[in-house]
Amino acid sequence: MTQQMAARAHIGEVFRVFLLLGLTSFGGPVAHLGYFRTEFVERRRWLTETAYADLVALCQFLPGPASSQVGFAIGLLRAGPWGAAAAWFAFTLPSAMVLVLFALGASLLDGPLASGIIHGLKVAAVAIVAHAVWGMARNLCPDKTRAGIALLAVLTVVGVSGSLGQVSAIMLGGLVGLVMCRETAAASQNATLHFGVSRSVGAMALGLFAGLLILLPLLAESAIWLDLIDAFYRSGALVFGGGHVVLPLLEAEVVQSGWITPDAFLTGYGAAQAVPGPLFTFAAYLGALVPGVNGLVGALLALLAIFVPGFLLLIGVLPFWNRFRQWGSAQALMRGANAAVVGILGAALYQPVWTSAVIGPYEFALALTGFLLLTVWKLPAWAVVVVIAFGGLFISTL
Repeated sequence: MTQQMAARAHIGEVFRVFLLLGLTSFGGPVAHLGYFRTEFVERRRWLTETAYADLVALCQFLPGPASSQVGFAIGLLRAGPWGAAAAWFAFTLPSAMVLVLFALGASLLDGPLASGIIHGLKVAAVAIVAHAVWGMARNLCPDKTRAGIALLAVLTVVGVSGSLGQVSAIMLGGLVGLVMCRETAAASQNATLHFGVSRSVGAMALGLFAGLLILLPLLAESAIWLDLIDAFYRSGALVFGGGHVVLPLLEAEVVQSGWITPDAFLTGYGAAQAVPGPLFTFAAYLGALVPGVNGLVGALLALLAIFVPGFLLLIGVLPFWNRFRQWGSAQALMRGANAAVVGILGAALYQPVWTSAVIGPYEFALALTGFLLLTVWKLPAWAVVVVIAFGGLFISTL
């Protein structure tokens, strides 16, 4: 097989894997990180547990959709720029298509049958996140110090709500690790990850990010489609943690501006909870409803505009990431930050994942079944999602 054919095979592999994840990854960004870990760390071994945790910590620091940024970076690592594009497109396409159809009038989520399956999917997210927390805790919190950092992260997230709590937890974890995890850091070696992004490309990406953030508001008044791009670009550029955190920004841009009614906004938000993939695809639903723009064109522009800033920032920092990781102090800092990520995932396992899905003994039994299927029987995450979804349908008939 020639090098070109091998590259195409890798791109096709990335597309197939992420398309399957895009069709089955329910539960929001925290659950997505669990799906990714199961698929790329445990099953396919494309990267190590530590490298994956480092990526998660890095993307949590950056504005934008954290889970999509992690997927973008994995695609870039595996198959270069086209692999990154394939990972994003495949993971995003299923939910974006459903939400655009919903915006254009297709009532896809009505009736008791759909409600039972949707509830089962929420329970599946409990099993996925619990499995991720369990596996990451064993590998990233093997001693009392890092277990304590994880607990500190839980307390921080509980005490400080929203993205500020998550960012604060990672910063505190990194600072504690910088002081208390130096011996551990010095005793281990981090594998270098080759993303194929030069420093000049990284600098260009950062410059483009800042330039668009400054120029788009100046150009927005000249055309409705530029106004749309500006609104969604700023929403994606100014939010940390992604997911639900972006909703207040979007509400301010599309509801308070008069583009979309509050009822239509809330209806779309409800639909976004019931589809797989990133919650940022809610932008496609909103873009399809913006007046003065063709529905499909508006959906595409909004979708691209909300994702692009987070990807530009990620590309901008990746060229400097490997050198940063190799410093002894940086290794200690990242070990503390990784332990904090475990605590953040643990807190999210309870709220909102557990509290929104496990409302009785039947749901608890179903979630435990999914957890055992993942940990003992080693079933792939997508198969567990299917089993638990039908389990939710069965529970709805009781």
